[in-house]
Amino acid sequence: MVTFPKDFIWGAATSGPQTEGNFHKQHQNVFDYWFATEPDAFDSGVGPDTASNFYNDYDHDLELMAQAGIKGLRTSIQWTRLIDDFETASLNADGVAFYNRVIDSMLAHHIKPYINLHHFDLPVELYDRYGGWESKHVVDLFVKFAEQCFKLFGDRVDDWFTFNEPKVVVDGQYLYGWHYPCLKDGPKAVQVAYNMNLASAKVIAAFRQLCPGHDKKIGIIINLTPAYAASDDPADQAAAKFAELWSNNLFLDPAVLGHFPAELETVLKRDGVLWDATPEEATIIAANTVDYLGVNYYHPFRVQRPDISPKSLQPWFPDIYFKDYAMPGRVMNVDRGWEIYPQAMTDIANNIRENYHNIPWFISENGMGVAGEERFLNDDGVVQDDYRINFMKDHLTALAKGIDAGSNCLGYFVWSGIDCWSWNHAYHNRYGLIRDDIHTQTKTLKKSAGWFKQLSDSNQFDN
Repeated sequence: MVTFPKDFIWGAATSGPQTEGNFHKQHQNVFDYWFATEPDAFDSGVGPDTASNFYNDYDHDLELMAQAGIKGLRTSIQWTRLIDDFETASLNADGVAFYNRVIDSMLAHHIKPYINLHHFDLPVELYDRYGGWESKHVVDLFVKFAEQCFKLFGDRVDDWFTFNEPKVVVDGQYLYGWHYPCLKDGPKAVQVAYNMNLASAKVIAAFRQLCPGHDKKIGIIINLTPAYAASDDPADQAAAKFAELWSNNLFLDPAVLGHFPAELETVLKRDGVLWDATPEEATIIAANTVDYLGVNYYHPFRVQRPDISPKSLQPWFPDIYFKDYAMPGRVMNVDRGWEIYPQAMTDIANNIRENYHNIPWFISENGMGVAGEERFLNDDGVVQDDYRINFMKDHLTALAKGIDAGSNCLGYFVWSGIDCWSWNHAYHNRYGLIRDDIHTQTKTLKKSAGWFKQLSDSNQFDN
């Protein structure tokens, strides 16, 4: 048997923009706008306007999640739903009422709320006016929004998070062009990364003023993709070292240690792309580290030496220092195009224990997205998703090894409770323990939901 600690938290993760739909929303976020202006960029032309209808179905959805053994739910509050005027952070009455109802329903279903403040969904108006996260004014507007959240819901929500996967904003919006505004600008990406770290620290400072108490905690959700070198060759090892600095330590170090990696700053300064910063901001980042850490893990990051020297005349991007490497014989989630490598769970646990003060942390996302799950419906209409159960078993077994070695891991949240809309991939891959027929919004438990319920009740599984 693989066994977990007595108070281990079994949960699920999702987000506001991926579940709620756009009912009664006054403002557009960057994805709402992108879909409105370029619907063909989205799989099957499916946008966020209905998503999984959580705005209308939240009570029934939470009942299904409780039946699946979900005892904690991480979701997000949409800046574009809660706030009327972004400069003053005046409130939208419908948005306030909706999130009050959702939080109260979570508690009524004995599901603990874990609330995140930003899940890729910057208001498009703030991008148009100021360049979004390129602007430190937007950083301060985000703090105002966060303060409203703490005042409104801090009496019932103990666990808060500033950002979900800020590195995805850097990569998708500013480096590689797969999220709106689809820019490819390395120096801008560097400044955006800095500004989001600064925003997180400023929000944490506000939280500690507005939500005192030992039971109130705030963290950040980071997608950790451990960098593995293709070989022992020193050039491959150097590539992996820089990839680790850029892809993981860029957000992990300031969040937990209160400063950026010195080696990374040295490289960025040498290359003439180091962010604009002040000593006062460094003090804010140093003084406002996280209480605990959420870790999203899906796949490893395998790299090798770049084909050409970084000294070549070329635009600055972080991957002038490394190149992706496809390991022969790897196990793949072919539908998503990601390698399946559970061992990284152990490596992440050990890294946090050894290098980050053994800070409390939890797996805030882990899951398997599969296309065409209708293939696996049985005669009773239940998806027989043994592949998802096996995926969770393998990763939980690796996680348990890290916990047994002393890593202070508090829980495991699967992505996701219910099939949700997944950005421009829409519903191409399904991740939920619960199936959503998006044409009828009928939701039914998959086989994995029954397995997860047994796991949540017993804290162990037979492997």
